[in-house]
Amino acid sequence: MSFLARAIVFVADVDTMAGFYGDGLGLAVQTREPGWIVLGDGGAELALHAIPAHVLATLPPETGPRVDAPTKLAFAVDDVAAVRARLVARGAHMDEIAAWGTCDGHDPEGNVFQLAPRSA
Repeated sequence: MSFLARAIVFVADVDTMAGFYGDGLGLAVQTREPGWIVLGDGGAELALHAIPAHVLATLPPETGPRVDAPTKLAFAVDDVAAVRARLVARGAHMDEIAAWGTCDGHDPEGNVFQLAPRSA
């Protein structure tokens, strides 16, 4: 039997992204090392890994959401509207809440994510 323990996102600015996901979603810092921060709430963890400088220098600047990326993180939350508002206040670009209750957005570095109502 297997389960998802951690998702790792490579980012340009680990501290900014940790603040966005930590404060915005209420995820506590579990581990903090240079270039590596693990956030969690007792379930699966979100790890933020710094993109190495030599790799970052070769990447084109982001100009918007990475909608062509093959991955989207989905976060189950108690109140989609409240979390959406908190993330917008932190600089997220968020879609409107869909009729089925989910809401997509992208973080300050353009990574696409989704808020979904927590299952009862």
